[in-house]
Amino acid sequence: MLAPTPFFSDRGCHVRIYEEARALIELGHKVELITYHLGRDMPGITTHRIPPIPWYRKLEAGPSWHKPYLDILLLFKALAVGRRFAPDLIHAHLHEGAFLGIFLKLLLRVPLLFDCQGSLTTEIVDHGFCRRESLLGRIFQVLERFINGGADCIITSSTPGAAALVDLWKIPAGRVTPLIDGVNTDEFRPGDRDGARRELALPDAVPVVAFLGLFNRYQGMDLLLEVIAGLRDKGTPVHFLLMGFPDGKYRRLAQKMGIGEMITFTGRVDYGEAARHLAAADVAISPKISLSEANGKLFNYLACGLPCLVFDTPINREILGDCGVYARYGDAADFTALLVALLEDHQLRARLATAGRLKAEREYSWQGRGRELAVLYRRLLKEKDAPS
Repeated sequence: MLAPTPFFSDRGCHVRIYEEARALIELGHKVELITYHLGRDMPGITTHRIPPIPWYRKLEAGPSWHKPYLDILLLFKALAVGRRFAPDLIHAHLHEGAFLGIFLKLLLRVPLLFDCQGSLTTEIVDHGFCRRESLLGRIFQVLERFINGGADCIITSSTPGAAALVDLWKIPAGRVTPLIDGVNTDEFRPGDRDGARRELALPDAVPVVAFLGLFNRYQGMDLLLEVIAGLRDKGTPVHFLLMGFPDGKYRRLAQKMGIGEMITFTGRVDYGEAARHLAAADVAISPKISLSEANGKLFNYLACGLPCLVFDTPINREILGDCGVYARYGDAADFTALLVALLEDHQLRARLATAGRLKAEREYSWQGRGRELAVLYRRLLKEKDAPS
């Protein structure tokens, strides 16, 4: 399993990698993970890392000019592990992993499954690395087309993502399968609200609204601060629990906007502690504005029995269905008004909480996702062995 990222760093992409690997191992598969030098090993998963690079310490998502040489090191590490391990197939995460996987599958003579979590070009543009119409943007589009075409099978973290590969990138439909994220409902479940609030030193007399995830523009953090300022101006009694990183910019901005006292910033939250922290909330939100990426935090919100407010996007609709409240896309004022209404409607919150927990239990088990993945593996291996 190729993971060109500082695994494990307590963010959505890494949760998918970890939970898929864990589910496969529980089903009897042998998984060995190759990743960057940064991050921490997770129990039960054999992990191989590239040599330490002292000057590269980036844990958050996003492009970097350091990536090319990190990925060259990853390719050589993966080739060494692959020759010893003799895998039946390569499961490559992210476009960088699939790019390396194209060369590895030729050298190791095994099929390549590409675990796609969004558009490479769109992510680059979302992070402000380049403009889509620039020369660099066009180069990334060509690269993305090459990577998509080089995989034997592609799984996506959303159905809209699968449709985009078929409709926009012209990948044959038979090679693309949506395998949306899941949640471990034994670990993520409703918890001790009062105890969590005491632990986090949160006010007990007002509703608490939680966000868990990366802090950047395309996650909607700039819009969220607008929403909080709007609630302050309305005099709405509410406190925000914002969990994630890198949060330094947003701490400073919140103080500058005069809303710092309405917010508790926790910094990065260990994946194993996330459920206990979420238990403190009355409502969970995701103002994410990226239209290409999945939204894994919503599965955790559902499993913890939290009513969810999000922007109205196809990916959010697919995950939440009738268990969410939807604001007009990118409209901070509508998001604010709906959040006020949700905070005031105790019956709606209770109904959404119950329905969301039930949906998580019935539809979003990681164990079920592991079984679906195993079926795809068997299909790939059968196609490899079929006479040409």
